[in-house]
Amino acid sequence: PGKRRIPLYIEPTVKMEEVDGEELVKKFAEEMEGMLGRKMKSVKRLAEAAEDADLYHEFNATLEFDYYNSMLINSVDKDGNAIELGGEFPLEENEHFNKLQVNTLQSDIQVPTNVYNKDPGILNGVYMSEALNDVFMDNFQKDPTLTWQYFGSATGFFRLYPGIAWTPDENGVVTFDCRNRNWYIQAATSPKDIIIVVDVSGSMKGLRLTIAKHTINTILDTLGENDFVNVIAYSDYVQYVEPCFKGTLVQADLDNREHFKLLVEELQVKGEGKVKKAMKESFKILNEVCGSLCNQAIMLITDGAMEDYEEVFQEFNWPERRVRVFTYLIGREVTFADTVKWIACNNKGYYTHVSTLADVQENVMEYLHVLSRPMVINHDHDIIWTEAYMDSAAQSLLLMTSVAMPVFSKKKETLSHGILLGVVGTDVPLRELMRLAPRYKLGVHGYAFLNTNNGYILAHPDLRPLYKEGKKLKPKPNYNSVDLAEVEWEDTDETLRTAMVKGETGTLSLDVRATVEKGRRVMFLKNDYFYTTINETPFSLGMVLTRGHGEYIFIGNVSVREGLNDLMQPDVSIANEWTYCETDIDPHHRKLTQLQAVFRYLTGKEPDLECDEELLRQTLFDAVVTAPMEAYWTALMLNPSGMDEGVETAFLGTRSGLMRVTRYVGIEKRVAKKFLSPSDKENIFTMDHFPVWYRRAAEYPAGKFLYYIPKEDTRGRDYFLSAPPHTVVIVFLNKLNSNTKGRDYFLSAPTQIQSPWQPPCLATASSDRQRAPLSRRCPEWHPIPYVVHYFCPGFTESHRE
Repeated sequence: PGKRRIPLYIEPTVKMEEVDGEELVKKFAEEMEGMLGRKMKSVKRLAEAAEDADLYHEFNATLEFDYYNSMLINSVDKDGNAIELGGEFPLEENEHFNKLQVNTLQSDIQVPTNVYNKDPGILNGVYMSEALNDVFMDNFQKDPTLTWQYFGSATGFFRLYPGIAWTPDENGVVTFDCRNRNWYIQAATSPKDIIIVVDVSGSMKGLRLTIAKHTINTILDTLGENDFVNVIAYSDYVQYVEPCFKGTLVQADLDNREHFKLLVEELQVKGEGKVKKAMKESFKILNEVCGSLCNQAIMLITDGAMEDYEEVFQEFNWPERRVRVFTYLIGREVTFADTVKWIACNNKGYYTHVSTLADVQENVMEYLHVLSRPMVINHDHDIIWTEAYMDSAAQSLLLMTSVAMPVFSKKKETLSHGILLGVVGTDVPLRELMRLAPRYKLGVHGYAFLNTNNGYILAHPDLRPLYKEGKKLKPKPNYNSVDLAEVEWEDTDETLRTAMVKGETGTLSLDVRATVEKGRRVMFLKNDYFYTTINETPFSLGMVLTRGHGEYIFIGNVSVREGLNDLMQPDVSIANEWTYCETDIDPHHRKLTQLQAVFRYLTGKEPDLECDEELLRQTLFDAVVTAPMEAYWTALMLNPSGMDEGVETAFLGTRSGLMRVTRYVGIEKRVAKKFLSPSDKENIFTMDHFPVWYRRAAEYPAGKFLYYIPKEDTRGRDYFLSAPPHTVVIVFLNKLNSNTKGRDYFLSAPTQIQSPWQPPCLATASSDRQRAPLSRRCPEWHPIPYVVHYFCPGFTESHRE
């Protein structure tokens, strides 16, 4: 009831519509805003529940409470009894959560190895946050597309829903600390300007310098793209660890942070420590630059030996104390502790004593809680979104973004102190977000992409964040700090990048060189870019339509009964990575393929499925229009003299993601065993692109043959010494009539297929590697406007064109 359904019978119609790029990008952005808005509502409910739970919880220093520790669940001792903090915790595989073993009825707790799991602070926090279990499940019921939900506590524990068994590293250690994660740090503090000042005088030699370097690296790890930083070393004189950054602050993105770490490792001790000059230099930079809303701090790392310093603060920081000063006393000696503590306490900072390497992590984190106090006192519940990252908690290589929100204490007695309880959040897989910009609406070369207000890519077809090490896939070092200008590199004036960083709405046209076949071939295209902001987020959406094929969409209607009959034939498949029907909402639908879901929806067996009716109409139409090819190819298969020896496969593809494939040779005799299989991502329809043969044929002269030799990877090899090559012969029939205007499709009335056409499977080239003549012509036959292909083994590189 209330749902539009495709009627069983319909008057067949055919039309071509112009694509309005400006309207389309706004529609996509609105749908993404709606999806992300639902995630933000879920996080707000978690924050409210956590604050209310804390308000009514009285701290009990002697509290004893057994909870589910994700490291210990389902573990037993030598007598078969459940160990402490373990207990029975049912787990089952769940398609929605990357096929991991999870418990959707309960969250559990992860505690880092360096935190005592029965500390009174941990026990009270875990007990208090039990109230989140019901909210987790309620959120998941209201929005079944939610993935991981969590609460990261300021004391170090991490409550994760659904509950999982946490896997330690090979040494049995859990290094994951939620307080180090970007979503926690960004939500706990507002953007900040940080100058790290480190003492490299002679007294800092040996272990002290090692601890100091580790402290600097740990501070750098707490910074993100919205922060600005510099590192200054001092002894007899002031030394910028990177002279190019003298007198300024730089964005604390991953590249700059890693660069600083390399330079810090090279620091050597010498001379006498004169902190006065270094502090003056730091205050001058911070007074001149206000890069992140003037939330500023100096991190002073020293063993305490210093000369007169008070007048520096009188001149530059008092009485306003606008810059906080955090001090880290390095080493076991506490002779100068009062001096270092005085500096911090008189400049609204925090003093910590770091005597061993093990102390660094916990002590560095304290500065975040101090910087969060103004937010806590003002109750600024700012929602933050992170850059793209790999979900290590779920042991997944999927790119995610997180939405997070701080949780504050609302108790009257502590309200003026500004106590941060932790951060709540949820993850959003970027693939799910990009499904809202479906491929079929963008055409053969079109695509959509997302970037942040810092210019970094969130999602883009040319973003390849993984590399292969042996048999394992691993994230590249800087996978989440790829700038838009590095991918859309024809934007030489950075017009597109600048506009999207500013959150503007507009259009731009560029002549581009698009690579295919893993960069081995180039296509010259004229692209129209459309871009707009996604409200309530720091993200912008861009969309590309290519002149010609991207400007128009061909639409046809057939009845469901007629379309289903042709769609369910054994030679037909549809793009399983596309969303014809949403199978991730109802758990009962998650095991369905897209073709199964389409069939069950159209036959009325699953009327509650949410399906893209525009895409279904086009798919049914394509199934009907291409049906004669199946009969033709089958006839050739049954007629021994109908097909030349050596042709392995005939296949076609359409804009709706539909493919028809007829195999003339069994898998055991096939040269191209992987070709068109689900693992052959280059040659099938995926979320990121149309098949490479489809894209190349679309730009080929109409009615001409394209000879294409698919290779997994030919770099670094002699092409002729590789495995026996196989060739795809492609004819793209798109300009069959002047009415087609050079666009994707033109439908003529069905005509009788004339004499079977033989693909020109040419002989091996001569030794001088001259091109063999391509003189065969295609006789008149059924002019279906789709890409039609034949496979010919024994075809060599010299015939590629």
